[in-house]
Amino acid sequence: MIEEFLSALGDGITAVSNVVCGYPFFILLMGGGVFFFIYSGGISLRRYGSAVKALRYKQGARGAGQISSFQALMSEISSTVGMGSIAGVAIALTMGGPGAIFWMWVSAVLGMCTKFFEGALSIMYKGKDSAGEVQGGPMYIIINGLGQKWKPMAYFFAIFALLGTLCFMQSNQLVEAITTVVTTPLGIENTLLLRFLLGAVFCAVVASVILGGITRISHIATKIVPTMVGLYFLLVFAIIIIHADQVPGVFAKIFHGAFNLEAGIGGLVGTAIIGARRAAYVNEAGVGTASLMHGASRNDNPVREGLVAMIGPSIDSGLVCTLSAIPIIIAGDYAGLVEIKGLYIALNSFGELLPGYGHYLLMVIVLFFAFSTMFSYSYYGLKCTNFLFGANNAKYYNYFYLVMIIVAAVIPLDSVVALMDLSFALMAFPNMIAAILLAPRVKRLVKQYFAK
Repeated sequence: MIEEFLSALGDGITAVSNVVCGYPFFILLMGGGVFFFIYSGGISLRRYGSAVKALRYKQGARGAGQISSFQALMSEISSTVGMGSIAGVAIALTMGGPGAIFWMWVSAVLGMCTKFFEGALSIMYKGKDSAGEVQGGPMYIIINGLGQKWKPMAYFFAIFALLGTLCFMQSNQLVEAITTVVTTPLGIENTLLLRFLLGAVFCAVVASVILGGITRISHIATKIVPTMVGLYFLLVFAIIIIHADQVPGVFAKIFHGAFNLEAGIGGLVGTAIIGARRAAYVNEAGVGTASLMHGASRNDNPVREGLVAMIGPSIDSGLVCTLSAIPIIIAGDYAGLVEIKGLYIALNSFGELLPGYGHYLLMVIVLFFAFSTMFSYSYYGLKCTNFLFGANNAKYYNYFYLVMIIVAAVIPLDSVVALMDLSFALMAFPNMIAAILLAPRVKRLVKQYFAK
């Protein structure tokens, strides 16, 4: 009975998500990214060196906030370099073929420009919560940048951000990893009870970190992110060395699939939309989460913070997604699947290419990826709760968030994907509208910054 209800609910969510996250979402993110790319003079390509310098900048971080620019970037990347970078790539390949990866790359270049404007605006338009503490994020950008008459749009963003940042994908796919690699080979059936118990364990681990607030979250993120990206790079590099003769074919498939007209223009556009949707979940450019995290930075220069924020998509949907795509395409296990599968495909691919231990190594890295995302997402939801219900009530959000980790562990993957896509799309509309309207103010500061 419960499973039938969950299945019906999932079908309804998927139907709505397919409408909202189709052409409207694609046009908003890709079109908005193109606008920011052109309007900024291709800042993601021309000023990447300046972004690296901004990341190393030590002086002048005297603005109101709780963390440094580096901690903000690491915390943001810890949320984006997660299940979307592995399971999301596998889902993109299943739904759109290798060509979807190319459009994830395009989305990364455009997303860097979008995140530049998001990061700059997060410093330009901070606000104060009901306790008088300085806060940042799209809600404050909308109200303080566009005016009080836009306040309903700020509430609209905050409401859907509460849903979009509930880490459903992370909890769900972490269960998938453990049941695929550990429990099923041991003969333990993948039941609802098992998934519930695993969700409860995840809940306890996450609670030990997020109840310490943004300071503890950012401290752990600065330790985990460089380590997990480095380990993942070494793992994929080993696969590339062993299967070096097949690597050129991987990129040939990506480019051929991206511009393949055998299925007509509709098939080409469909592949691009799938790539953009998955990239949006990976790098979150335009969704608004970047402003939530960078709004906590002590940096007092909006342009410098924007440059730091710009680095994120080059790492998550540029480097890490490419690392994920290479082994999965070499193995080819995604081809011909009707049912959406994410981490299951990735684990099998690594296990096939590194027999005996590849899937175990990937599972260890997945643990890092998933938990790091859960830590950062809790902060996003906490800030939105603070805005909607006041600082005194925000603390209760963490307990709700922890319960949802258990819920996410037991619901079907297709429902999880649809719910996350829908929430992210409804977050992106108010955030992108505000960023586009306020872009001229950022551009004036950019001219002043680089004139110096």
